[in-house]
Amino acid sequence: MRFWYMAVLVSVMTFGGAPTAKGQTYGLPDRGERGDEMIQEYLRGETEEIHRRFFQNVESVEDWKKLRPKYKEEYLYMLGLWPMPQKTPLKATITRTLQGDDYIVDMLHYQSRPQLYVTANLYRPKNIAKGQHLPAVLYVCGHSLRGRSGNKTAFQSHGIWFARHGYICLILDTLQLGEIAAIHHGTYREGRWWWHSRGYTPAGVECLNGIRGIDYLVSRPDVDPGRIAVTGISGGGAATFWIAAADERVKVAVPVSGMADLMSYVPNRVINGHCDCMFLYNTFQWPWTYIAALVAPRPLLFVNSDQDSIFPVDANQRVINRLEQVYSLYGAGDFVDSVVSIGGHAYRQDIRQAVYRFINMHLKNDASVVSDSEVDLVTGPDNNPRHPIEPEKLRVFPEDSDIPRDELNATIDQYFVPMTQVEPPHRGEYEGWKASLLAELRRVTFRYFPERIPPAKLLEQVQPDDVLLASEPGIKVRLQSVDAFRSTSRLSTGKSTEDAKRVLMVVRNADSTVDIPQWVHDVHEPGDHVYVCAPRGIDQTRWTRKNPPNYVERSHVLLGRTVDTGRVWDVIATARYLRGKYNESVPVYVLGEGGSGVLAAYAALWEPDITGVMVNKPPLSHISGEAPQFLNVLRVCDIPDVLGMLAPRALTVYDNRSELLRQVAGIYAAVGASTKFVQKLDKVD
Repeated sequence: MRFWYMAVLVSVMTFGGAPTAKGQTYGLPDRGERGDEMIQEYLRGETEEIHRRFFQNVESVEDWKKLRPKYKEEYLYMLGLWPMPQKTPLKATITRTLQGDDYIVDMLHYQSRPQLYVTANLYRPKNIAKGQHLPAVLYVCGHSLRGRSGNKTAFQSHGIWFARHGYICLILDTLQLGEIAAIHHGTYREGRWWWHSRGYTPAGVECLNGIRGIDYLVSRPDVDPGRIAVTGISGGGAATFWIAAADERVKVAVPVSGMADLMSYVPNRVINGHCDCMFLYNTFQWPWTYIAALVAPRPLLFVNSDQDSIFPVDANQRVINRLEQVYSLYGAGDFVDSVVSIGGHAYRQDIRQAVYRFINMHLKNDASVVSDSEVDLVTGPDNNPRHPIEPEKLRVFPEDSDIPRDELNATIDQYFVPMTQVEPPHRGEYEGWKASLLAELRRVTFRYFPERIPPAKLLEQVQPDDVLLASEPGIKVRLQSVDAFRSTSRLSTGKSTEDAKRVLMVVRNADSTVDIPQWVHDVHEPGDHVYVCAPRGIDQTRWTRKNPPNYVERSHVLLGRTVDTGRVWDVIATARYLRGKYNESVPVYVLGEGGSGVLAAYAALWEPDITGVMVNKPPLSHISGEAPQFLNVLRVCDIPDVLGMLAPRALTVYDNRSELLRQVAGIYAAVGASTKFVQKLDKVD
């Protein structure tokens, strides 16, 4: 069953197969660089593959119930919430109270974790009988520019309506645009790419803040803990999904314009219209509707608008069709409905009526038509809105001096997801230590890698010393042999490679202006065959980068990987291609400087045919701006641990930082391979 309020019909998509119609496009594709079309088609293909997996091997509700606990754990992990943080004291504090005609507003704050403050307005009926337990609504906000007063003030009409109709309504500020300034746009525009390695997304903060908001509601003597709904628009629509999927205490969910799907976000570039709070990192490569499926079979009203450019209606159709499939397994098809309103990204009368009526129906057994939805609205233009209650009166902290000095809101990205601290192995423990780390890296960082990456395939012989390879379908990698060390090419067909002493493959840096840095000249010995590998996005396959919205880099994490994960794949595939050109007795070394040295190390970690690694001045941690970024890697290990895991293979590090060298040397010593780790302090440029 579906509600269609002044709605338009759109084409229906199939549940499990590939899309049967083109989706709405959010802007024209980039075509300013040679690699744009390559990477965009690659992302499209990978998205379609994930999209097709929806409910594979699920034929009954029993199948889904068996899988659901695993999916719930994966879901929380992708938000940065697994294991779930300990519920610490909320320390809920009401700072002041405002009296309306038949409602009361409490200005309050609580700490969802120590020093992470959530500012909120609690709307409640003026007269509540002693011992009465009312249904409650957690209202989560979208982005609305209300400055110092917080974006909760923009949605006050909802709180007033619910209070007038016998609900307790808690409206939460978001992390960004709340009373305490913080950030949602770390990878969208701020260059905080370590968020990916840390596994941090502000969506996780919004989810936790909402869960703790429910903790506050159920602690109140006037709230019925068995009757709680969550709703909100835009970012609040997304947060509605985050919270309802995570917390079974939510009995009714009404997201408004809060979810599209991967086909919309990635191939159609709708991700460009969203900040980072709208997304979890899709570590486990879910079809996006799995998030909403975790709400089933609880009542869910999926609300959207037919001209919403950031939640396109074709995606709306795909999501609701798949949700109906999930609910039908439970025999609860009447518990999921869809409303499509005519217009753009906003509330309108039909949306408000549908939201209020659906919540009334499932929390109060009242299905009557709502006739007073247009009372107490915020009206006027965006740059000069008129509020029923002046925003300044709804501040939890009236003056800047009232804001807690110990707040961690502004720096919560540095604390929210714990970084692991790997204890180095003792002698005799190395194999188990390494196996455990590799297993976790494969589970949450390199999950999409096959058991072994196949050799790259020759696509084009550009010149005798210059070829294009296909590292995986749709991805081109440039490989050049370097004339500086010999007079004949080793890449053109038919050339002899029998005189090689070693193969040295240099991984090119994205910002490098030279093919071969000086330190590689110093490494070179007579008989070495030297090559330069330019992984995806470098040299001839460079794609357009615009900050914001960083389309390519952000799209990758929605598919369970990063750009740098793909580059590790390229290095492995290219090394295996070279391995196949030489006698098995010829060792193959991979070399890199700075970040490319880390790519080389990870490539050797997964590919046994790489004999050894030489790195010059690698970054000390993935937190570093010059380090490659891999999804969730800092929840598993860091760069020194990875260098140590190369033991007992040959590793040469050109560096003079004792903290790095000491840690790696200790791991090599634990495996009895100290002679394989060479520290070169005199070659650092």
